[in-house]
Amino acid sequence: MSLANPNRYESIRCVLMDIEGTTTDIEFVHSVLFPYSAQHLPQYVMDHEDDTTVQKCLLGVRQTLLDENEVTEAHTHTCIQALLHWIATDRKHTALKTLQGLIWKTGYETGAYQSHVYPDVLPALQRWQAKGLTLAIYSSGSVAAQQLLFGHTPHGDLAPYFSHYFDTTVGGKKEMASYQDIAKALALPPEAILFLSDMEDELEAAEEAGFQVIQLQRDDNVISGHVPYPVKRSFDAILP
Repeated sequence: MSLANPNRYESIRCVLMDIEGTTTDIEFVHSVLFPYSAQHLPQYVMDHEDDTTVQKCLLGVRQTLLDENEVTEAHTHTCIQALLHWIATDRKHTALKTLQGLIWKTGYETGAYQSHVYPDVLPALQRWQAKGLTLAIYSSGSVAAQQLLFGHTPHGDLAPYFSHYFDTTVGGKKEMASYQDIAKALALPPEAILFLSDMEDELEAAEEAGFQVIQLQRDDNVISGHVPYPVKRSFDAILP
């Protein structure tokens, strides 16, 4: 679907946004958040091994390692090593994303860092909210991590702008069914939802589900050659 026809704007009732490369510089995630979680994950898991959430995450890691025939039995130390490897390879595993969210909470609350959000994002959120649009996030990071990121920006707490947050518990971002389930959760027809992302395979899945889509190409992520989707360089040019 294309947004070349301005009349198509009238059908949009929700803007669903990716985070990395869309609202937020990828470098913040890879240069700040990932190293912080890698540094603190071993001690965090050991200190909180009896917590219900951590136990559930470790169970998920063990099951994955067994399913993938990586081990025949997975003790906590083995799970920690697997988690560190998944951080290094940016694996989108729900257990890892949950643990990272818990660890990042400490970093945000102690002032170890603030999140990054492109300066054009807040004015767009304000503009779209004034239009009565529903604003939502869909990211591979856990919902808790998403809320922390938008709650600790240099522009203030942006989390209240979003009424819905979706993570990989709804399904993978490259799977059409995930977007169908998101549309159901939003109680909107797919064509009323505009999905913003920098990743073509995510846009493809969303479009197959009936969403309208726009690809973000930020200054540090310009793609040469043919792009099959409408392209914008900032939020300023989207639904003005």
